[in-house]
Amino acid sequence: MPAITEKIHWKSQHKAQGYTKCMNVIDGNIVHIWIDATKEIALDVMDVDLLQIVMAESGLKDKPFHILFNLKYVANISSTYKQAITNLLFNWCPQIGRVCFYNISASMHTTAEMFSAIAPTNISVTLLKSYDDALQSMLTFKHSAASYDELNIDDQCTDEVWQKQYLQAIAKISWLNMLDEPILSPSLDHPYYHFFKALECFRIDLSEKEKEHENEMKILRESCDYRITQMTIKMNAQAETQKKVIRGIEKENAALLTKVAEQNRELTTRSITVAENNNGVQILLDHISSLDIDPVLKDGITTSCAHLIDADTTIEEQLNRELNKSDELFLSLLQKKFPQLTKREQRIGLMIKLNYNTTEIASLMGISTRGMESTRYRLHKKLGLAKHQSIKMYLMELIIPECL
Repeated sequence: MPAITEKIHWKSQHKAQGYTKCMNVIDGNIVHIWIDATKEIALDVMDVDLLQIVMAESGLKDKPFHILFNLKYVANISSTYKQAITNLLFNWCPQIGRVCFYNISASMHTTAEMFSAIAPTNISVTLLKSYDDALQSMLTFKHSAASYDELNIDDQCTDEVWQKQYLQAIAKISWLNMLDEPILSPSLDHPYYHFFKALECFRIDLSEKEKEHENEMKILRESCDYRITQMTIKMNAQAETQKKVIRGIEKENAALLTKVAEQNRELTTRSITVAENNNGVQILLDHISSLDIDPVLKDGITTSCAHLIDADTTIEEQLNRELNKSDELFLSLLQKKFPQLTKREQRIGLMIKLNYNTTEIASLMGISTRGMESTRYRLHKKLGLAKHQSIKMYLMELIIPECL
């Protein structure tokens, strides 16, 4: 008995189709393939990867080998499987000496015959009934010096040759999609002539339909490409429009933020001015109250001053709602750190810190630009700054203690 090599992982499960493909190696270079199933199935996957693993682990890579295939439970093979077979035979081109099918069902017999017809001439293909017959035929082929032609003497029979040619023509059409190759027909008086002629007409019809299909696909691709191009142009235009809208919104937001900052600075200045005016009116009111003048006149003046203070206080309270808390802390820090600064100078320092320029501060304080420059000079000296040291940078770098 020839030696049999088996490994537990030499199998491929196809759960969805309900079968497992198994392999082992007989007599060193005969790859035996069978299907483990409980009912008839249709082969859908070639499992070339499994065959390559078996060959590599058996030392058969790049060496001649043979295939013994048990077709029990195989009722049909898919179109994908047929394409995989042709790829195996004509693209991968392994060194296969003989392929032997056995346990062939009636539904698979024609397919096996077509495989035999389409196989390259250097591969011997036989169809036998049982495992014993197939194995004996394979061993005889292996150890015999007879050539392929000598082992297929039946091919010398004219009818057998034309039958094989017919199956080969069908396989070229259905398996290899060779629609442009004319089919060789026997003579007009041959019994098989009409069969071959009908097949040739069928090939021509399929070829024309294939060309029509290719033209339709070409038109569809061109139409799709055109629509994609138009859609891309439209999307790019929409994207550009959206970018412009976004830029416009960002520009408006920046303008609004600038306007809000300016209004905040103006509110701060007005709040400082109102507080200063109130302080001056209060001093005036206190002074009038201490004067020895007509009581009626005194009451009239003090009442007017009180109304003025109340009105200014209302405005100041409204303005102070917008005053930043950090600005209030900054004024408190200046007062403690530099007690020699007047309230006016403290407020000017705040406006410098808030990035007001000399002209803006002069306008808000009601003095000339030149007068404001003199005030900045005095403030520079009172802060104890070096000649080229910036008032603004110094005030911005002041750290407000947490206790304030």
